[in-house]
Amino acid sequence: MPQTTDPTRRQDRQLLSDHVDMRLVASDPDEPIADRNAIVQLDPDHPGFRDLAYRQRRNQIAQIALKYQPGDPIPEAPYTDEEDQVWSTIWRALQPAHRQHACAEYLECLQKLNFAPERIPQLREVNEKVLAISGFRLEPVAGLVQPRVFLENLADGVFLCTQYIRHHSTPLYTPEPDVVHEIVGHGVTLASPRLAELNRLFGKAVRQTKSAQALERLSRIYWFTIEFGVLREEGAVKAYGTGLLSSAGELEKMHQVELRPLDLDAAAHLNYDPTHFQPVLFCADSFEAMYQTLREYLLKW
Repeated sequence: MPQTTDPTRRQDRQLLSDHVDMRLVASDPDEPIADRNAIVQLDPDHPGFRDLAYRQRRNQIAQIALKYQPGDPIPEAPYTDEEDQVWSTIWRALQPAHRQHACAEYLECLQKLNFAPERIPQLREVNEKVLAISGFRLEPVAGLVQPRVFLENLADGVFLCTQYIRHHSTPLYTPEPDVVHEIVGHGVTLASPRLAELNRLFGKAVRQTKSAQALERLSRIYWFTIEFGVLREEGAVKAYGTGLLSSAGELEKMHQVELRPLDLDAAAHLNYDPTHFQPVLFCADSFEAMYQTLREYLLKW
């Protein structure tokens, strides 16, 4: 996200809503892999950069991940009433958007997780439900991690999950994946055994990918399916991608974009901009068609 102090530009950016996931921008496979809990400092243009109390809570929540040992119970994050209100604001926007635009598989999983509308779900309780359904574990990380680290962990059935929530001044915008994107997007979809399987297959494909070019192609396929995939149900276009499902704004906009038939080779070579609503989406004929096509492609990778 470019740095800017222009208030007009900032207002335009805030209209983008909460869809950004920079973890998928592929990096050089020869680059030294940083620890999964390396903390990323807030950008000076971050909405919470000048809010000392917010930054202190972010550091508190980061400490949970730094001290966490895989397999241990996940400690509760110290969310404030103000942050719970941010969740409530987002949830009020997402509920009707989900009913109108989310695919049936997602809605079924959402019902199983049964989020409270008035408070941020603790990662521990979401993890317990997802683990019981699909065997996937949600584990806390202090901040963003490198693409290869993030994706390879999927092979082991582990989703590295941030726990902080966006700043209260911009409830419908975040410059990074926060707990809303993680839980409402990824957490819910990982409660689907079939979507969880596809995530594992992506991780295994990344693990055996050596070149930067191949990793870039694979990350684009992940972007246009797991993050921004759509499909048809009873003639209507519905979302199964986590970036769409965690953003009420982008769920509304997805019906105005260019829809292309699901073609994974084409997706692998299509550039995308994570800082804007997506102008092109790949649409499968059904959930089953998406699942079979993507599964076979990843098994042959």
